[in-house]
Amino acid sequence: MSGRREPGSFTLDLGGHGLVLFPTIFCWPYVCIDMAPLAAGSLRYPARGLGTLWEPAEPLPEGLAAVLGRTKAALLEALGEPRPTGELARHLGITASAVSQHLGALRQAGLVTTRRDGRTALHLRTERGTRLTQA
Repeated sequence: MSGRREPGSFTLDLGGHGLVLFPTIFCWPYVCIDMAPLAAGSLRYPARGLGTLWEPAEPLPEGLAAVLGRTKAALLEALGEPRPTGELARHLGITASAVSQHLGALRQAGLVTTRRDGRTALHLRTERGTRLTQA
């Protein structure tokens, strides 16, 4: 079963098959249920951070981008609050491995610090990094 239903609650028999959860931007603000193919049902729900998805990016200080490169400068600008690697990758439109590589260079320069919160690595600008972005 797939299609649109009126908001509310209802029960759906999955016939012993699993349920796959998908964060998505395509059915916002609704929750969508899909039963085709019948191997497993899927429940699509609005992804976190959707409200900022299409906000224009803040302009980078040109001097900082010229010295560090656009990606590292954008990372420093984005790290005013702790953020995980995946979120930074989505924000900048690059891969998580590229973010990790750039963060490694920024960490070696003392501009970024990283701490673990369970399985998640959270990155934050250091005081030195903040001073550099304000120059």
